[in-house]
Amino acid sequence: TVSDDLDGIYEAIKENALLAKYAGGLGNDWTPVRALGSHIKGTNGKSQGVVPFLKVVNDTAVAVNQGGKRKGAVCSYLETWHLDIEEFLELRKNTGDDRRRTHDMNTANWIPDLFMKRVMQNADWTLFSPSDVRELHDKFGKAFEESYLRYEDQAARGELKLYKKVPAVQLWRKMLSMLFETGHPWITFKDPCNLRSPQQHAGVVHSSNLCTEITLNTSRDEIAVCNLGSVNLVAHMTDAGLDFSKLKDTIRTAMRMLDNVIDINYYAVRKAHDSNKRHRPVGLGIMGFQDCLHRLRIPYASQEAMEFADRSMEMVAYAAYWASTELAEERGRYSSFPGSLWDRGILPPDTLDLLAAERGGYVELDRSSHLDWNALRARIQRHGMRNSNCIAIAPTATIANIVGVSASIEPTFQNLFVKSNLSGEFTVANEYLVADLKKAGLWDQVMIADLKYFDGNLARIDRVPAGLRRLYATAFEVEPKWLVEAGARRQKWIDQSQSLNIYMAGASGKKLDETYKLAWIRGLKTTYYLRAMGATHAEKSTSKAGQLNAVPTEGAEEPKFCSVDTPDCEACQ
Repeated sequence: TVSDDLDGIYEAIKENALLAKYAGGLGNDWTPVRALGSHIKGTNGKSQGVVPFLKVVNDTAVAVNQGGKRKGAVCSYLETWHLDIEEFLELRKNTGDDRRRTHDMNTANWIPDLFMKRVMQNADWTLFSPSDVRELHDKFGKAFEESYLRYEDQAARGELKLYKKVPAVQLWRKMLSMLFETGHPWITFKDPCNLRSPQQHAGVVHSSNLCTEITLNTSRDEIAVCNLGSVNLVAHMTDAGLDFSKLKDTIRTAMRMLDNVIDINYYAVRKAHDSNKRHRPVGLGIMGFQDCLHRLRIPYASQEAMEFADRSMEMVAYAAYWASTELAEERGRYSSFPGSLWDRGILPPDTLDLLAAERGGYVELDRSSHLDWNALRARIQRHGMRNSNCIAIAPTATIANIVGVSASIEPTFQNLFVKSNLSGEFTVANEYLVADLKKAGLWDQVMIADLKYFDGNLARIDRVPAGLRRLYATAFEVEPKWLVEAGARRQKWIDQSQSLNIYMAGASGKKLDETYKLAWIRGLKTTYYLRAMGATHAEKSTSKAGQLNAVPTEGAEEPKFCSVDTPDCEACQ
């Protein structure tokens, strides 16, 4: 969290540099910094707003490049009521004044529920300078709404001079259009992150991190830190599904190791050291989700996949929380445990009731469970928790690559692709698909040529049975609603969040609007990149391959829009 004074601003930028030096991925909360045109008491001048400082953050990230290995990686968050929000939305545009652009820094919207309600109701939204509405930054839920309405009344009576009223739908459309055009700012939701946080008593979640899976309290005196690890779900699969007993053993070890890291880690900044020792959060995630679906013969775009997402995450979360209570019994509770939701007997799935109560509706999702959460609740009451937070699903781009499984919770990006690293370039094919094609007697040179021609996409190769085409549908063939639904099923068990990419072919304003409203209604805390299909997927007219078995798909058209970003996130390698 960045303070609204020069000392605080440049201290935050210095801390960014120190953390980036040691490969830290950073999330900054810039909401407290006053808006363009705000009065500066010390000089009797007017503020230049938050954007010029974000340019400095951007250039610092480029300058501190980890010894030439990789540039620094940072994401800046801004709440939707900030008067500079409209210019913030355009920071990643390739046009306009380059001194007010940040081409190397990620950005994210930190959206309060009241804004989404105004969008749903087609009402107006008021933008303020934080220097005039100090309370809003630290409030959420009904308390935020009451303060916001009071400030709107003050503005209407002329007591506040610096404000702007805009139609909420107009601002929402600009958010979505910029997200499509530049890939930023990402859509993240302030109220679910706070209302479902176990640590509400100890502060406010003001932003997420670089990859939108961490939701921890920050303040002027605390920099949140979270040590991450991921469980390889595929290694725990049997013909009947996940082996819960084996999964519990693995997670018990993983949680112990992550807790150890808190004590032996090097902290470049004192605020990060103090925060981590006080709350002891960790972030255990998963990888290989898509591979599990292949093993189970379940297409991603199916109700069965949603059930597996639900049940698998319930098992992982339950085992992680249980392991933390065992560590608490052995090593002691984390110091800020008294007063937490854990202490009050409120577990992550229970917090959906808190969210629904504060929102006054707009929370619609499956609430079923299969494990004995009352037994876990009773154990926590006896022994407490060793860690304030336990679960966060990171992108796992590199570690999944090393292990040889699908990344995180991602659908298959392509069934055939070229992997590039320092050792060279390698053609990689989906091993499950290859095995099935061999079994069906379809794996031959013609099939390989077709897969190359169609970028590993089976949709237009009619030699492949319809069942296999559905099972091995790639990310852009899966309707984005399935990605949101799977994310919602996981989110009910998670005490932090997940790096949830949205893949969208044939993107339109209507589809974007429906997808991100659904994410909010399903109670998701954060979303990550919006990925749209790029121009590189156009017809390869110079190649003869692919025509031997291909047939046109009824009513299908090539997408006619540009890529919003590259498929690789440098920060997560």
